[in-house]
Amino acid sequence: MTDGILAAVKTFAIFFVVINIVPVLIWMERKVAAYIQDRRGPNRAAILGIRLGGMIHSLNDVIKLFTKEDILPPHVNKPMYLAAPMIAMFVATITMAVIPFADPMTIGGKKFLLQIADLDAGLLYVFAVSSLGIYGVLLAGWAANNKFALLGGLRASAQMISYEISLGLAVVGIFLLAGSLKLSDIVAQQGSDLWMWNIIRQPVAFFIFLAALFAETNRLPFDLPEGEAEIVAGYHVEYSSMKFALFFMAEYAHIIVGSCIITTLFFGGWHIPFISADWMRANADLLLKINWAGFALVSILGGGYIAKWFRKGKYGDLRDFEPLVIGVPGILTGVGLLGLFVLFGDQVHLTGLWKGIFIAGLQVSVFLAKALFFCFFFIWVRWTLPRFRYDQLMRLGWKGMLPLALVNILVTGWVVLFGGHHT
Repeated sequence: MTDGILAAVKTFAIFFVVINIVPVLIWMERKVAAYIQDRRGPNRAAILGIRLGGMIHSLNDVIKLFTKEDILPPHVNKPMYLAAPMIAMFVATITMAVIPFADPMTIGGKKFLLQIADLDAGLLYVFAVSSLGIYGVLLAGWAANNKFALLGGLRASAQMISYEISLGLAVVGIFLLAGSLKLSDIVAQQGSDLWMWNIIRQPVAFFIFLAALFAETNRLPFDLPEGEAEIVAGYHVEYSSMKFALFFMAEYAHIIVGSCIITTLFFGGWHIPFISADWMRANADLLLKINWAGFALVSILGGGYIAKWFRKGKYGDLRDFEPLVIGVPGILTGVGLLGLFVLFGDQVHLTGLWKGIFIAGLQVSVFLAKALFFCFFFIWVRWTLPRFRYDQLMRLGWKGMLPLALVNILVTGWVVLFGGHHT
């Protein structure tokens, strides 16, 4: 397989994963909001009476937005109006190109990277590409020829300028400690030692980066470009159908990308605390058995917990049987896996390619688990904190975070210079 084909396959795989996580995040957004507000959330849409706890609503959204009338207002600048949502979505996804999801695999004596491109200036690529996302928002606001949309675009550009500086300065300390701009080097430098993770060594940088990332993704409490109560949805007020859906998807894609970057820079990437990659390779059989048995037990316990909510006649329709539809297959799957483990667990031994695939899969799972936690955190914050006023937003960016980021660089440089902490 040529390098070009391999890169295309990896690109498609990452894009496919991101696109499929987006509906899950939308469902999670609605459910988290509902429980924070002490209500049930989406639970009406169904297929053959099965509602899957509201998950069908995300599928309904896809069908609705695909089939909804595509309105092209006569007063817009058509080329820019049509290009804006595509730019927003494109920029959100190509940032993933340099994110390392696992240790490189060795196949046939050749190194196989679990990332699309391992650039020497990968960190610079992330900031260079992610900053282009503002063009989609700004073009949407200007091309719509609508005063509220223009206000949203101008707010977004001012917000990006104010917080992009702090976002970039926050990671200078990481660069000084790692001595490299390659994301794979930054992950390797953190390793499996929890005390070497940058969340421990650069806590100030983490909180600056996190706050600036909220501003970059236009999420509450920094969603001034959309402010429904002030500028009626802002820059995408004139969009409908799939063009609106692209902006909607781009927002969640930015959350996914931002969570992956936080995981890479501050939380050791794919590393598991205190368990090195070398130890994992040397004990792959033991790890397989632990994961096998653990997954079986989780399936049994999870399925049993869901099935116990079965109450015949509670709703008087097929919703009564939903706990059984989900819980019973979970129990049966867990029992089957546990039976296979008892019968064949001692006979399974990973060698060669299969060992590499298993270790890579485990590392990717660890990476995604960390990233999904931060996706949840983005949602949690949105439904917890109120929106800033615009003067508060600017004051925090210029008078709060920017000086703090500069002080952090000064202190980190001093420690590296006199403490010998760089690698």
